[in-house]
Amino acid sequence: MADHNQEKHADIVVLDMPLLDTRAHKDLTGTLIADIVLQLLSYVAQTERELIRQRQAEGIAAAKARGVRFGRKPLDLPPGFEEVCKAYGAGKTTIKAAASSLGMSQTTFYRKLKQHFAEKTK
Repeated sequence: MADHNQEKHADIVVLDMPLLDTRAHKDLTGTLIADIVLQLLSYVAQTERELIRQRQAEGIAAAKARGVRFGRKPLDLPPGFEEVCKAYGAGKTTIKAAASSLGMSQTTFYRKLKQHFAEKTK
């Protein structure tokens, strides 16, 4: 972060830390102190972010181990799905017409059709 600010010749002002006001301390000592503090704050922020991600991953793993399911609950098949599937399988209707009659997209119809036949063959 400090390297990026030096490349752009940008000054940093931290309102509650006047020591970090790089506009006021243009001498070598002021710049050195500001750079060290900014590097330290950058390190602390990066370390905290890594800890947050680790705790989040551990929480997700623990929830999955308890059997918690994430995401949206699957919707039930619409009424008449079986009949539309049979008509589609027999070539009496197109995929577009079948999906439209059930109020779903063609992609959703394909996915539900695949799941439906996978469950029937079990």
